Amino acid sequence: MQLKQRINAFVELGAFLKQIASENPTSEAKEIFQRAEAENGWFTQENIQFALKSWGDALSEENLEQWISNYEIKAINPKCVALIMAGNVPLVGFHDFLSVLVTGNKVQAKLSSNDKTLLPFLAEHLISVAPEFKEYIAFTEGRLQNFDAVIATGSNNTARYFEFYFGKYPHIIRKNRNSVAVLTGDETQKELTALADDIFRYFGLGCRNVSKIYIPENYDFEGFFKAMFSWKEIIHNHKYINNYDYNKAVYLMDSFPLLDNEFMLLKEDSGFSSPISVVFYEKYDSMEHLKKELQTQSENIQCIVSNTGLPNEIPFGKAQAPALWDYADGVDTVDFLLKLP
Repeated sequence: MQLKQRINAFVELGAFLKQIASENPTSEAKEIFQRAEAENGWFTQENIQFALKSWGDALSEENLEQWISNYEIKAINPKCVALIMAGNVPLVGFHDFLSVLVTGNKVQAKLSSNDKTLLPFLAEHLISVAPEFKEYIAFTEGRLQNFDAVIATGSNNTARYFEFYFGKYPHIIRKNRNSVAVLTGDETQKELTALADDIFRYFGLGCRNVSKIYIPENYDFEGFFKAMFSWKEIIHNHKYINNYDYNKAVYLMDSFPLLDNEFMLLKEDSGFSSPISVVFYEKYDSMEHLKKELQTQSENIQCIVSNTGLPNEIPFGKAQAPALWDYADGVDTVDFLLKLP
């Protein structure tokens, strides 16, 4: 199967994703969405359709050609790449799936029990468009076998096990990361409202969700909280409100000072991984000092959302819309795959 054929197949898949992410998905797609939500209550219909539309937009011919033009992809003897996928947000492992197939390699995927419906559904459609992919895609619930390389995503704890079991293979092993926003107090209301999307989309469960904000001394939170109200309806999700009530009770029992707008909590904390419904904040005294701090903490940070001119910053509201060439943890997956022995 030629590279151009593979690209065309993913363009077709992108069009399909945008179609089923519309207000009128097919009956089959509706059934898949309902099953995915039944298996994982965090996968609301809205979040599933947002993920599908985001990937549909990304899989344009222009984007795919621009992405792949950075590499020399030749006909190869396909390698089998084991993918161990997380399940925190819908289709979180899709980029790895795409990267393996577009480089001409084979996928052996072990899905998270929290996201085991959506990707096989998309794979079926991809195979219907390009039947040659049937021999290149396998899903397994059992032990991974006969693979040549591994891409695994998990927590800091599971990463240790991945290193132990898969360290002898070529591998990419991802750990916990979170995203941060750097505020100056000069942001517009439009920018802060866009930041609310970066915080609350997927209930804050993704590594690209902003879980911490950096603010200057004497920061006025009025505009920030006003912007956050664009997501006030999130409190009506039963899983979210349970987390909000629990975290609030725990913090109050421990006498932690909190800022509370009745659907989110702000807690001053030097950590990065805030619980659901909580955003950490930390004050900075100078931008130069903060730049050094962010560099020191780079292994904990996935994205920096800001408009201050920081290296590799992304605009407000764009955290959940990565381009195909925006690699998790800054590790070039395609380059890794092309260099497999």
